[in-house]
Amino acid sequence: MAVIHHTTMQPTKLELLAEWLPGRPWYTGGAGGPSPAKTGGFRLDDPAGEVGIEFMAVTDGAGPDAVTYLVPMTYRGAPLEGAEHALIGTSEHGVLGTRWIYDGVHDPVLVERLHALLAGRAEAQAQSVDNTTDPTVAASLTPSGAEAELVRVTEGADHTDVVVREADAAEPLTLRVRRVLRDGEDGGQGRGRVTAEWRLADGTTARGAFTVALADAGR
Repeated sequence: MAVIHHTTMQPTKLELLAEWLPGRPWYTGGAGGPSPAKTGGFRLDDPAGEVGIEFMAVTDGAGPDAVTYLVPMTYRGAPLEGAEHALIGTSEHGVLGTRWIYDGVHDPVLVERLHALLAGRAEAQAQSVDNTTDPTVAASLTPSGAEAELVRVTEGADHTDVVVREADAAEPLTLRVRRVLRDGEDGGQGRGRVTAEWRLADGTTARGAFTVALADAGR
């Protein structure tokens, strides 16, 4: 399992996201500019031990106008070839040195691990604790499906569709990553989903779909 280094990052992930979020088609904005705060999420392990994978829920704004966004991120020790458009930024890690941080929906390693989570071949890990699974994350996929590879990514008004090709399937599968998180929303019908928790401003816990697996890639 991946080791979480409790050290400094300059700039921090939240500082990078404050610059990056306004350019996203699903960012709704607000008075005073973005001020994202981490309010939940989980990690996945890369079996090769090379890529850090995090699904971070960040809440922007306050009160009834606050919006929680889901930002899957990958952390790499070198640039990902062909993914310049998906680069959130670079940061100096206190232990690992320069890290290239990507919007993870464009990273083949994160996409494969997300599919593995849905199919029961991977376990969600606690966001800030070493070697600890996160039992609050629920995932399912029916049928479970073999390994999958990234085909294409398209953006929606409140989601990102990641189309994958499963090794044992004739038709592609769409992993709809919910970019705007809503408490109690299960994402509708599909082959499966990942649901997880995040914190609301009043300290209570919200839960909803992070990803929904859709058999119809054109949906």
